[in-house]
Amino acid sequence: MTFPIQRMRRMRRTESLRALVRETTLEPGDLIYPLFICPGAGVRTPVSSMPGVFNLSVDEAVSEAEEAAQLGIGGLLLFGLPEAKDEQGTGAWEENGIVQQALRALRKTPAANKLVLIADACLCEYTSHGHCGVIAKSGDGFDVENDPTLQLLARTAVSQAQAGADVVAPSDMMDGRVAAIRKALDAAGSAQTPILSYASKFASAFYGPFREAADSAPQFGDRRSYQMDGANLREAMREIDLDIEEGADMILMKPAMPYLDVVRAARERVDVPIGAYQVSGEYSMLHAAFQRGWLDRNRAMIESLQSIRRAGADFIVTYFAKDAAKLLA
Repeated sequence: MTFPIQRMRRMRRTESLRALVRETTLEPGDLIYPLFICPGAGVRTPVSSMPGVFNLSVDEAVSEAEEAAQLGIGGLLLFGLPEAKDEQGTGAWEENGIVQQALRALRKTPAANKLVLIADACLCEYTSHGHCGVIAKSGDGFDVENDPTLQLLARTAVSQAQAGADVVAPSDMMDGRVAAIRKALDAAGSAQTPILSYASKFASAFYGPFREAADSAPQFGDRRSYQMDGANLREAMREIDLDIEEGADMILMKPAMPYLDVVRAARERVDVPIGAYQVSGEYSMLHAAFQRGWLDRNRAMIESLQSIRRAGADFIVTYFAKDAAKLLA
């Protein structure tokens, strides 16, 4: 049948009709809220490049968690800003590390029963050089050594799980890190702790504001020798396959909107839960447009998140989590 018998606009006439036939749903429980945890008490320091985002002391993070739980948000992703940094990033796995402190504090709150507590298992926030692993000099340059880094990542994941993380999320992009973490977790009695692997993390320009928030900018060089080349979709599928073979329970795509084709390809390829990270640059870019009146804030925010869900993500890590949850309630 063709026009005038077939009229597609019939089902768009009212909001109730549009809601009835809506193909992609977006709910607060689909959202993961990132938090940046720093030392001190009563600390709530604005991140200048990310409106509405703060570096939070543990007590302030607990308050944020309580609000997130009330809003029905699915979980938190915790990043740490340690008091001191060193060559190997020992603050990442210290028993009294900043993320470990936050996890133990959150575990004591009712919010912990409503939120999935995810710990980012990486070294870049903790190393003095800002890279995601052990550094070795290589001629006039440097190399991030893969295999020695695996031991440190595994140690970090075990420490986070023992402190109360529901999920550990390696984001370093070292080869073999999922297998190393799985083996270490099992040996430490944390066989039930899932791994959310950043399976395809691209070396992206969209991470810029995050590096201010997490104080994790590389002191020299860049991360293109270990994070993925943004031109490579097939390679991303290989990374995903390898991580699942090594024991990843879930996978995460990062960034989200510039790589929606990767999210879709992953959804068509694998059956494990898939998340996508709407990263700092995506968030800040939209906020810049909001501040200038170029985009309608609420509509653009929800539309950006719906696009990620429509591409195939089961859940979304986003700094919009609280604001979006309020609109979706």
